Amino acid sequence: METALQNMIHGLLAWAALPAVGLPAVFLIALVSATLLPLGSEPAVFLLVKADPAMFWPAVLVATVGNTLGGAISWWMGRGAELAYEHRVKRAPPNPRALAWLQQFGAKACLLSWLPGVGDPLCAVAGWLRLPFWPCVAYMAVGKFCRYVLMTAALIWVFPGSAP
Repeated sequence: METALQNMIHGLLAWAALPAVGLPAVFLIALVSATLLPLGSEPAVFLLVKADPAMFWPAVLVATVGNTLGGAISWWMGRGAELAYEHRVKRAPPNPRALAWLQQFGAKACLLSWLPGVGDPLCAVAGWLRLPFWPCVAYMAVGKFCRYVLMTAALIWVFPGSAP
């Protein structure tokens, strides 16, 4: 069983190391994982960097761009949902405590868009609340960049050694 697992890991590392596939795959996975779909992009970034350590910064930057673009898509989805709600119900949405907290912090709350479970909906709610788009995107990018740098570096530290 261990040999089969090792073969699978070697195959994944070889696939991720291909320059023609590695960065585009990281971008696409990071973009999709920042929408409301349950997918994590950190393994793709780690596999690429593990296969080719020189790809650390390119992988982190490409993942950050893809994940931030996915967050921007979620923002627009939230904005569209708010417009549809307002058009259909003809009144402003309810404003519970969590929404009031988000409005209080404004676009800066999008720094937390990197958090698992709450980050993706946070981007959509920011759009729903009509928080300013470009500041939200900027804060998303900063939070996501820091996450990729820290997570990838931590994974490399936990799983040291050269690529197979």
